Amino acid sequence: KDGVMAFEPGFVNAQPGDTVVFIPTDRAHNSTSHLVPDGAKPWKGKMDEKLTVKLDKEGVYIFKCDPHLPMGMVGVIQVGKAVNLAAAKEKADALSKTFAMNKDRLSKYIGQVK
Repeated sequence: KDGVMAFEPGFVNAQPGDTVVFIPTDRAHNSTSHLVPDGAKPWKGKMDEKLTVKLDKEGVYIFKCDPHLPMGMVGVIQVGKAVNLAAAKEKADALSKTFAMNKDRLSKYIGQVK
């Protein structure tokens, strides 16, 4: 567990063609992509609704809960090879600077990418 305002799990290792399902366990949450690999389809889930995302492109995906982004409610999915790891690290560093809490969460997840 990663504390309050966290996706569980916060890091997922997947393969191209896999599907990830975001299921809100509390009210006022969603899942929105923040970074996707080139050619991948971004997503924006509706508040309080389950969302299914098919991951077709290899790379690192960063996602967030829109209303709780300042609290560091983010996650990372690695699909196959991390072909965009440099861009993901850059984006993660910039995004983490905007967090009011859980400032190291995203860097911890990015650190799990292999």
